[in-house]
Amino acid sequence: MDNVLIVVDDLEAVKAFFIELGLELEGEATVEGPSIGSLIGLKDVRATLAMLRSPDGGVGVELDKFHTPDPVRFGPVNLPANTMGLRRAMFLVDGIDEIVARLRAHGAELIGEMQYEDAYRLAYIRGPEGIIVALSEQLDNKPAATVSDTP
Repeated sequence: MDNVLIVVDDLEAVKAFFIELGLELEGEATVEGPSIGSLIGLKDVRATLAMLRSPDGGVGVELDKFHTPDPVRFGPVNLPANTMGLRRAMFLVDGIDEIVARLRAHGAELIGEMQYEDAYRLAYIRGPEGIIVALSEQLDNKPAATVSDTP
């Protein structure tokens, strides 16, 4: 898997949220024209996209802001975790407490957290536009490919 796409309204706020989480901006571009529209099944497409990726080169997060046609929103922003569809992305991290504190300082909401035995800790965070990310920190001292806890 290379990346997942999240369509957003406030590209700058969502981009800053994922950068604070530890992802790195690979690039940003505006795309438009008939070939883009044909690829995604829309007409008169103009969108700005930002590609972010974890420092280890793992799966990326693509953020798209559509200028035309207007984006479509279904339902409220802060949908519950049992709403059908893609609900969250989980990131392996080191220093979960520090990352949660940094994200909360930038307006993110801590939904909940738990520890599973001595194996790992989890936290669910709601960021801009209702985007939910889960953080998982291994506690068993096994090295893992992780998102860094340094900005």
